[in-house]
Amino acid sequence: MQKMSSVKKAAITAICIALCYVLPVAFHAVGAGPYFSPMHIPVLLCGLICGPGYGLFCGIAGPVISSTTGMPSMTQLPYFLPELMIYGLVCGLMMKFIRTKRTMADIYIAMASAMLLGRVVGGVAQALVVQLLGTGKVFNVTVWATSYFLTAIPGIATHLILVPVLYLTLEKAGMIPKRYTKEN
Repeated sequence: MQKMSSVKKAAITAICIALCYVLPVAFHAVGAGPYFSPMHIPVLLCGLICGPGYGLFCGIAGPVISSTTGMPSMTQLPYFLPELMIYGLVCGLMMKFIRTKRTMADIYIAMASAMLLGRVVGGVAQALVVQLLGTGKVFNVTVWATSYFLTAIPGIATHLILVPVLYLTLEKAGMIPKRYTKEN
């Protein structure tokens, strides 16, 4: 696999952070934001393309900057932030260490790992916030499973379809290096 310069990685990360701001505004404008989790798309993509450090940074900066629009709200940010941090970090780590010789397999292993772990960490963070702040909200395993998995099915499906397509399109267009060549 060819290496990508740190300047190019920084530029891609900046674009992904900007998308973390723009996509929620667009999706929420038509009422689709809560169902499709649009901010997750650029964070996942950044981790896959740029690696764990850049993915982690995108997972922090994206939601913090987007919170200025109220998406996520300041009350959601403490548990939204850890979820997206894990998304970017784990996607990057898995792409760094998983080498199946099949790009699609690598992408799906990275995304599934990040999405599962991110949702667990987000749920734990939300439970802690609810417990520490004594908000009066009920948060238990049923609420967590419903909000992080059942309600999120359209977003999960969209991410699992769209993110690999975007990655492969960027690779085919020569905008990012090919993960596998005949030599490796």
